[in-house]
Amino acid sequence: MPGDGEYYGKHAGRNLSGCQACLPGRKSHLTEQWEEKGGIQFLNREPRKYDPTFKGPIQNRGCTDIICCILFILAILGYIAVGILAWSQGDPRKVIYPTDSQGQFCGQAGTKLENKPLLFYFNIMKCASPVVLLEFQCPTTQMCVEKCPEKFMTLVKAYNNKNDFDYYKNFCKEGVTNTMAISVILSLGLCPAMLTPSKPFTRRCFPALGQKGGVITVGNKSHFDDGTGNMIDAKNLVDGVKNATVVIEARQVVMKIFEDYTQSWYWILIGLVIAMLTSLLFIILLRYLAGIMVWVIIAMVILVIGYGIFHCYMEYAALKGEPGANVTLQQLGFQTDFSVYLQIRQTWLAFMIILAIVEVIIILLLIFLRKRILIAIALIKEASRAIGHVMCSLLYPLFTFLLLAIVIAYWAVTAVFLSTSNEPIYKVFNETACDHSRKICDPANYTISPMKAQCHDSQCLFAFYGGETVYHKYLIGLQFYNVFLFFWCANFVIALGQMTLAGAFASYYWAFVKPDDMPAFPVFSSLGRSLRYHTGSLAFGSLILSIIQIIRVLLEYLDHKLKGAQNKFAKFLLCCLKCCFWCLEKFIKFLNRNAYIMVAIYGKNFCTSARDAFFLLMRNMIRVAVLDKVTDFLLFLGKLLIVGLVGVFAFFFFSGRVKAFENTAPNLHYYWVPILTVVIGSYLIAHGFFSVYAMCVDTLFLCFCEDLERNDGSAARPYYMSSTLYEILWKNKAEDSSSCSAKQQDNEDIQLKQQQT
Repeated sequence: MPGDGEYYGKHAGRNLSGCQACLPGRKSHLTEQWEEKGGIQFLNREPRKYDPTFKGPIQNRGCTDIICCILFILAILGYIAVGILAWSQGDPRKVIYPTDSQGQFCGQAGTKLENKPLLFYFNIMKCASPVVLLEFQCPTTQMCVEKCPEKFMTLVKAYNNKNDFDYYKNFCKEGVTNTMAISVILSLGLCPAMLTPSKPFTRRCFPALGQKGGVITVGNKSHFDDGTGNMIDAKNLVDGVKNATVVIEARQVVMKIFEDYTQSWYWILIGLVIAMLTSLLFIILLRYLAGIMVWVIIAMVILVIGYGIFHCYMEYAALKGEPGANVTLQQLGFQTDFSVYLQIRQTWLAFMIILAIVEVIIILLLIFLRKRILIAIALIKEASRAIGHVMCSLLYPLFTFLLLAIVIAYWAVTAVFLSTSNEPIYKVFNETACDHSRKICDPANYTISPMKAQCHDSQCLFAFYGGETVYHKYLIGLQFYNVFLFFWCANFVIALGQMTLAGAFASYYWAFVKPDDMPAFPVFSSLGRSLRYHTGSLAFGSLILSIIQIIRVLLEYLDHKLKGAQNKFAKFLLCCLKCCFWCLEKFIKFLNRNAYIMVAIYGKNFCTSARDAFFLLMRNMIRVAVLDKVTDFLLFLGKLLIVGLVGVFAFFFFSGRVKAFENTAPNLHYYWVPILTVVIGSYLIAHGFFSVYAMCVDTLFLCFCEDLERNDGSAARPYYMSSTLYEILWKNKAEDSSSCSAKQQDNEDIQLKQQQT
């Protein structure tokens, strides 16, 4: 393999291209061209030289990237100020409780409306107005009631019967008496003109619509009196109910999901604990049985995915002939109840095809990388030995989880308080034409205001939450700042973990006598160095990544806004930008990771470390692609196995498909909610534990490349790598050397034929 064998032997620090290192003194035609163009200088970029004083991570170091450190501290102080401001202005009750026309919360504990949790609309048909979709509020009086009306009734008929009128007053404003005339009650808007049988839906009373013989009915009636002597068709209520529910349809789904979480949270925690224990067990077994465990992981991943294919086929076959099972996904459209998708054959066919493709890709990769897998397994064994000497590293992901949980919780709470920190806005709603319609009003003195005098039938009703103050004008900016600081803090926490582990494993590698030359507590020593000297470097790297991520969020927002646009060029350009920034984010993550390793070892600033890491990787490009990435692939299979095992268990438990769990599993609206939560949580947990191995492999790999450039294996300049790692890479060298020799022989034959010609 060209370019890989050049790193072995006595002159490992002298890096040339192609097969030049295999046969010293001979340069291929491509190598000469590359040198003429300055490529060799680009790749080498001052390789490390032998330094007898270098003994691993530098102890005598100074603070790096101080300006960025100060900027990060100021940003955190600003973030705390935003949180305090949001908590002082926000009110989460606006999300939890429905609001009546006076801006009061229905069902709020400790208020006079505590026993009135439902919102009642005086005239639900007005919700069919387009203003509902524009202002998210029905232009009719809304009040809090104890329960929804259960029968048809008009004010005219109820007025003549004391019992009926007493029942009717439950849906009227305060102050209505038997002595008031019907015309006065209606003109003042104290009572609705009629009541229709209704049912509570997301804490709101909506007409109990039904269907009888293909005709829309409400309360088993297709027509009813509107209270003014006119007969109304029940189907006229459909538009009003539809528009009213459009506003809260998303909220309904969220509430159901929230209810599912309240019913299944402890089972979700049990599933996540199982995932954590399984991950920890795999890590411990890798420590002692690395070779066997890797092959077990490979075999079990293939078997688990194979079982998934088999299960999908069985479900697909079982739905054959079932009514409605042949409906396509396009015909079905979007459904809030995701269990509906599992009742059609096309869903299971899609799952089966996806799993089959994944299975084939994994098998093909294993076939083509079978020789490299053996070397990667040996590298994982060496990482296991390193982790054996730094056992505290296995517990470090728990510290990272704790910090990330704090960051996520702070962001979520601040976002909720910011979104609910608006003030109630009241607007004029009227029956007839009025110049002041939809203007902002004050309900406290509206009855004596000029607007009421000009528009006698108008009312000042609650419209939405908003505000005109400086704070409310810049509220969107505060939300943006909240999201940006969330990305920055989360990336900082992840970067801190990477640098801490890199410093700990680097101290293992550069210890000439292991573990005697290692510090007593390598993880804590590395954590202290990272926070004391390199907070600025961590903030710098995480800031660059956060800027790219926030740009990706803005691009996704623009894509969402342009979905209905017909400009194909704009869509194409946006798609290209999204792809480019996705690639850029992956590259920055890779570069940051290796830069943090170099910072942990040499204590230099971020830019210098990133440059050194980049050129070191460029000088070892083939080895990076072959060894490092194959190891990452094997660790990814381990994460995939844990997610698959826990996910399959969660599916059979929450779906109730196993009789043993039928009475144990909670009753849920969407059983996919806890399953998806457990799967995502299991992956994050497995990723956290396996990231220790991945960071160990990356650190050992970078240190190994540095070791080859600094030393030559002689008595005066011995390698720091272990004998096992030395043997691993000599096997790799032997293969690449034979490949280089064969290619060199081919080049000589070609040159001889050219001379003869």
